[in-house]
Amino acid sequence: MQQNPYQKYMQQNVTTMTPGQLVVALYDKAITELNKAVYFIEEEPSIPKAHNSITRVADIVDTLDAHLKEKYEISKSLAAMYQYFRETLIKANVKKDAKLLKDLIPFFQEIRDAFAEASKGF
Repeated sequence: MQQNPYQKYMQQNVTTMTPGQLVVALYDKAITELNKAVYFIEEEPSIPKAHNSITRVADIVDTLDAHLKEKYEISKSLAAMYQYFRETLIKANVKKDAKLLKDLIPFFQEIRDAFAEASKGF
């Protein structure tokens, strides 16, 4: 099956990113999905769409966690943070609680910004 032009562009874009840019892109996507989930709970409302967005964020967190390198000291802190994210996402998904999701966004933004700053030198 042939990819549409947008899919082809995105695939090429991702394959040329540095590891730091990939991490930042994952955080950007997670933040987008968190905001969408809040919207789907509060504004639309659409429980299936909210569930899908929250699940996407959980998948991103799992991916970030799976690629931590144990040799770095910060990895332990990030692993603990990712566990907190997973637990909060589960609670928010079960309860469809927008406040729990809103509370996560600043954490994601701060970590995203730190990775963006750190990856500038590479």
